[in-house]
Amino acid sequence: MHKIIQIKIQNFISPRRIEMEEKKNLRDLASKNLEKTPEKPKKEKKKSNHIARKIIIFILVIIVAFMGITTLIGSSGYKGNLELAASFEPVQYTKQLTPKTDSDGWYYFETDKTFKVLQLTDIHIGAGFLSASKDSSALNAVAAMIRTEKPDLVIVTGDIGYPVPFQAGTRNNKRPAEIFATLMESLGVYWTLGYGNHDTELYSKYTREDLSEFYSDEKWEHCIFLAGPEDIDGYGNQLIRVVNSKGFTTQALFVLDSHSYTDGDFLGIRWQYDNIHKNQIQWYEETINQVQSDNVLKVYSLDDTDAIKKYSKYNDVKSMLFFHIPLTEYRDAWNEFAENGYQDTENVRYDYGMVGETGTLVYCGVGDDDLFEKVLEIGSTQAIFCGHDHFNNFSINYKGVELVYGYSVDYLAYIGVYKKGSQRGCTCINIEPDGSYSIDKYNLYSGRYDLPDGFADNITMQFEGVTFQYLEDGEVGATEAAK
Repeated sequence: MHKIIQIKIQNFISPRRIEMEEKKNLRDLASKNLEKTPEKPKKEKKKSNHIARKIIIFILVIIVAFMGITTLIGSSGYKGNLELAASFEPVQYTKQLTPKTDSDGWYYFETDKTFKVLQLTDIHIGAGFLSASKDSSALNAVAAMIRTEKPDLVIVTGDIGYPVPFQAGTRNNKRPAEIFATLMESLGVYWTLGYGNHDTELYSKYTREDLSEFYSDEKWEHCIFLAGPEDIDGYGNQLIRVVNSKGFTTQALFVLDSHSYTDGDFLGIRWQYDNIHKNQIQWYEETINQVQSDNVLKVYSLDDTDAIKKYSKYNDVKSMLFFHIPLTEYRDAWNEFAENGYQDTENVRYDYGMVGETGTLVYCGVGDDDLFEKVLEIGSTQAIFCGHDHFNNFSINYKGVELVYGYSVDYLAYIGVYKKGSQRGCTCINIEPDGSYSIDKYNLYSGRYDLPDGFADNITMQFEGVTFQYLEDGEVGATEAAK
């Protein structure tokens, strides 16, 4: 009996032992499978990686070759227009004003007569082989207008350059700057600029800082561009004063950087444009207050009571703002005007011009900024000038402030724009000794300017007969975007 029991115990295998044996068998099987793994998949993987590397290298070679070819070919178009820019004769002034710098390093012009500012915008020089002919047209247009108008100062409200590779044939954004600066030197006219979104794209070769250093080079004797305070966002935030012979500031001209794209729209394909930043608005307010304080101190430093009464009108300094991307108030003002049947309202007084853009109509910054509110609060700024929307050229008074679109120059950026002429021209701002002003807008093809033979051939005045707003169906009325 004892023997039988012993045998049964020896033949019994516990569940725990079975589990251990199964795990061991699985490990052995896995080990054998690993040992038997064929080498062929590794070779196939290596082969696939090798092919992928070849494809990447091939694409890179194509890109480098394309850039090399465009650089080589583009040099001819760039050099040709650089020579053209240098070929214009200087503007003949009866007496040209020369700017000086004050103790803070800002430029000012001294005069007791009318001071003339010429606003140009969206010149769009590509400076590549694809844009050579259109760049020549832009240079001739700018030269013709400046030579006729003889301004004391030219302010370009953005987009001097447009080095978009598939339209210009280059991404070198310093070349448009060089061509334009050369043109202004040959004309001998003082000028400055505020940057536009196309002046420094994400893919451009040079940054705003690079271009600011370029424009500040002493060889550009007529360029009075300043990079602006280092603790303020952007580049080219500037103050330029008009001063009378008594030393009183009669007009303060502010140029601001309206930046480029925002909200992750790095290439601008969603039209997500930036706004004027808070520290820029703060700087604008502080600077206006300082200029006014200087005038007040100067008035009350006079010994003559009659003189104090005479010059106390300068206690409130008048000012203007210049930048590229329009404020949201441009859109608000136009929509209010359109919704009222294109009639003035309590807030809006229509001056002249039209909306030629379709869709959003006014492509302003997408965020909120307090610049316009600050303008109303301070009460100094009479007018704001912008560009950006090439087919818009209206001027509309909104809550007592003139909102002005400048005529554009562009022959390149908008598809087929080189054949269209209703939007092309310049804006003249005549500032009087008492701080008042008037605005004259002139179309390039109005007969006012001495253009090269055949220059206006094949140009269509596409908005002829349109009163307020261009609609693609040819009707006049508010679009859905304006309702």
